[in-house]
Amino acid sequence: MRALRIIIAGGGTGGHIFPAVAIGHALKTKSAANQLLFVGAKGKMEMTKVPLEGFDIIGLDIVGFNRSNLLKNLSLPFKMLKSYYNARTILDDFKPDVVVGVGGYASYPMLQAAQSRGIPTVIQEQNSFAGKSNKLLGKQAKAICVAYENMERFFPKEKIVFTGNPVRKIIADNKITKEQGLEWLGLAKDKTTLLVIGGSLGAKAVNEAIHAHLQEILSWGVQLLWQTGTPYYAQAKEIEATYKGQVKVMEFIKEMDYAYAACDVVVSRAGALSIAELCIVAKPVIFVPFPFAAEDHQTRNAMALVNKQAALLVSNDKVMDELLPQLKRLINSPEVQMKMKKNLQTLAIKDATERIVNKIIEQVQ
Repeated sequence: MRALRIIIAGGGTGGHIFPAVAIGHALKTKSAANQLLFVGAKGKMEMTKVPLEGFDIIGLDIVGFNRSNLLKNLSLPFKMLKSYYNARTILDDFKPDVVVGVGGYASYPMLQAAQSRGIPTVIQEQNSFAGKSNKLLGKQAKAICVAYENMERFFPKEKIVFTGNPVRKIIADNKITKEQGLEWLGLAKDKTTLLVIGGSLGAKAVNEAIHAHLQEILSWGVQLLWQTGTPYYAQAKEIEATYKGQVKVMEFIKEMDYAYAACDVVVSRAGALSIAELCIVAKPVIFVPFPFAAEDHQTRNAMALVNKQAALLVSNDKVMDELLPQLKRLINSPEVQMKMKKNLQTLAIKDATERIVNKIIEQVQ
């Protein structure tokens, strides 16, 4: 197979960046001669995260629609035109064989420019409810890689390929034992371990509910591994000092392979990446979807698992009242935990990245 030139466009959140990077690494594993260029949005986290993975990235001057301050949208049409012009320049300079969109601000102008020139495009849609940009781009895409059923609601059926979502290799190939995870984290080996994760910024409502009910949770013989995010970190560190040895607080857990290995039960937001990882590690989970996600896609993501008895769900606005009883029932029911584990395992797709990469390569053969 000849060396390929591939653009991967998108970003904005870890839910877009981690899949993009996973695809990039897999394409280089296929052939070290493959040339990759990432395209992101200036000022967004991909501009720092992607270079750390060893890839080149160019930033477009593009932002999303601001629903909270409509005046800030006055410059949006000009930024879109500028980004589209810049995208065409990138195509002229890099001359890609195929352009891959993973969602996020930069994905739309880059794929639109490629489609206008007849360059093959592939969309990787992580969520169960497709965003407006991907729905528009899907009409001319060569293939659309999805992770949920019934996506023909949004895309031409003949273009849909069920691949699952890319998962970081350290998670997909995790060989760390529970004992190793607990030892690395400095946690006791004779207690049930609850992992609470709310994304890189944390989850305010979840953090407040855990704080309010912490004493009762610990009284069940449970220890807490708590990723708070930056805003709640200082406050949570003070709480950790009060419950020394029972609570471990981390602002952000980079070594999620150790965290997943150590825990017994999880409370999490319902981003597509978190769901894909939790299916693979098969940890009983209560989802608290982020309520302001576009099209409420986190709730839709979570419900796909709830409907298959693979997870529980508590809405963000009821988390203070409903999380504790749901958590107590789950922790005290080994039968429910075992059923969830089995159902999660049936939904796990460990070779999603490989499936996506094969579909990308197929477009230029």
